[in-house]
Amino acid sequence: MNTPLLAQAANEARGLAIDAIHACSSGHLGLPLGSAEIGAVLFGQALCFNPDVPKWLNRDRFILSAGHGSMFLYGWLHLAGYAVSREDVKNFRQMHSITPGHPEFRETPGVEATTGPLGQGVGNAVGYALSGKRAAARFNTSAHTIFDNHVISLFGDGCLQEGVAREAIAFAGHQGLDNLILIYDSNDVTLDAMAVVTQSENAEAFFISQGWDAVTVDGHDLAVLAVALEKAKVDDNGRPKVIIAKTVIAKGISEVAGTSKGHGEGGAKFSASARAGLGLPPDELFYVSPAVREFFATRKVALLEQFGVWQATFDAWAEANPELAEELSHAIGQAVPSDLSELIPAFAADYKDATRAAGGVVINAVAKAMPYLLTGSADLYGSTKNYITGGGDFSRQNRCGRNIWFGIREHAMGAICNGIAYDGLFRPSCATFLVFADYLRGAIRLAALAGLPVTYIFTHDSVGVGEDGPTHQPVETVSGLRVIPNLDVIRPADAEETAGAWVVAMHRSNAPTALILTRQTLPLMNELSVEVRRDGVLRGGYIVRRESTPLTAILLSCGSELQHALVAAAQLGSGVRVVSMPCFERFDRQSPDYRESILPHACTKRVAIEAGVSGLWWKYVGSAGKVLGIDRFGISAPAHLVMEALGMTPQHLIAAVRELG
Repeated sequence: MNTPLLAQAANEARGLAIDAIHACSSGHLGLPLGSAEIGAVLFGQALCFNPDVPKWLNRDRFILSAGHGSMFLYGWLHLAGYAVSREDVKNFRQMHSITPGHPEFRETPGVEATTGPLGQGVGNAVGYALSGKRAAARFNTSAHTIFDNHVISLFGDGCLQEGVAREAIAFAGHQGLDNLILIYDSNDVTLDAMAVVTQSENAEAFFISQGWDAVTVDGHDLAVLAVALEKAKVDDNGRPKVIIAKTVIAKGISEVAGTSKGHGEGGAKFSASARAGLGLPPDELFYVSPAVREFFATRKVALLEQFGVWQATFDAWAEANPELAEELSHAIGQAVPSDLSELIPAFAADYKDATRAAGGVVINAVAKAMPYLLTGSADLYGSTKNYITGGGDFSRQNRCGRNIWFGIREHAMGAICNGIAYDGLFRPSCATFLVFADYLRGAIRLAALAGLPVTYIFTHDSVGVGEDGPTHQPVETVSGLRVIPNLDVIRPADAEETAGAWVVAMHRSNAPTALILTRQTLPLMNELSVEVRRDGVLRGGYIVRRESTPLTAILLSCGSELQHALVAAAQLGSGVRVVSMPCFERFDRQSPDYRESILPHACTKRVAIEAGVSGLWWKYVGSAGKVLGIDRFGISAPAHLVMEALGMTPQHLIAAVRELG
């Protein structure tokens, strides 16, 4: 270990952060300066990676959960030889730069996750670790080890205070993810005040109580940090590891170091004196010494040699295990059979069940066609029906299991699934009741922002839950999900639309999809072919009853209320069209000509019905139309009585159409 050069690199990394944040008068200095020695040991010694191949399969994954300290990551990626140039560092937080305010997936080589909302990165790291354990169990052989990497995440007090991190930590400890190492930047400071104002916990005791190994060290002692990291990496003992690194926030800027004022950009105004104290030349900003450059160039050569050894092992493994190699290739490429819809058997004409039950049938057909599909539930498999039969349960004893038991931890479930999706080896899905979607909304938003192909299965989708009452009747939740950019929300009206929803979700490889499914039984629309219904979901909206005389009115619906529109249309006459709108987002992406063919402008007499808040339907019915929705909370009573009381019936729909004249 070259301690003097690593210490020098730490100070120069501090200088990069000071200069970048001072230049744009924006950013967070506290972590990049306080954790500089941690970065030096990680990127200068402990991490195994290939800067030229950032997505190398067996790299150590590093996630900066405390994403506000993004200049920590950008500075070390630059020093370590990734394609993050000095100019990129200079352009910190500038338009179209690859060094945005918080790390963003796919924007910067070496960035493993979009982080910033505190605690999410810890959950992502747990997902990465789960993926790594499953990859090792599935693909390693007695002759060849191609997966033995570690997942390391740096987080702070803010992350640890967030509930999502607590949930994920409990899950990781229970599952014994000993390939996971968390580094706690414990500087006793939060943004507003010293941490003692809001916390008094013994962090080491907490982690141990959750089944973790925990050690507390001086976060500025390079040798001690190196020993702690090496021990954490070699201990294969069935327990994840946390290194509690006691640090001084904003170390290097004496005016704010160790105080809450050191958290943000405030200390940047003292850049001149700070740079002098760090031994940086006063006349050269963004300075990196030739000695530090040479150190990391030499380290890169050694890392490339390690990569070459692994590549030879991988090639030998692939030659010896062609079927496994093909499976891994398909998993990495997120391959989806072009005939996936045909691989899902059609439902019998007399099938009559809830779409959650149909979803259970469909996910098992999809799982056979896509062996890298995983699924999980928040202690609700018996209700959400998404269990993969014969897939086994992921556990300490069975790392190849395809069913993940998350426990009652919805937020962590979302963040962990994001981590699995970030890793890109397996296709995650997860389930809970729709009313609890807001418990994982933060993770859903990040999946949409980062373009992650996570599939959410939300059942018990409306006031049709009945006797459970308004606490479990999600009147506003579907619309709340529909307003998240880049998230497709699909509410199918029968079993075949449910199959179509799964097909389009699997083919959507760059964004998440939410499937909204019923508890109550729905009839099949047998008057339409299987292909029409499944392809209709692909379009987002399509005609399920076409007028046989000149068009007089259009009824729009989705999910369990579409049946009411069909009954109403039959009574209103042959000039009434019924449109199924299972997915607003997909319909809005269709061509203007297609949308006009479904909802012609000439017909302004339109009525929509859905057992949820009415607001989003108005863009389809127009100012001359009408929406039957539920703009209040529900009622505790048998489902059919609740539906009738809240106007979700064919009779109410008929009356609404006639009121329009």
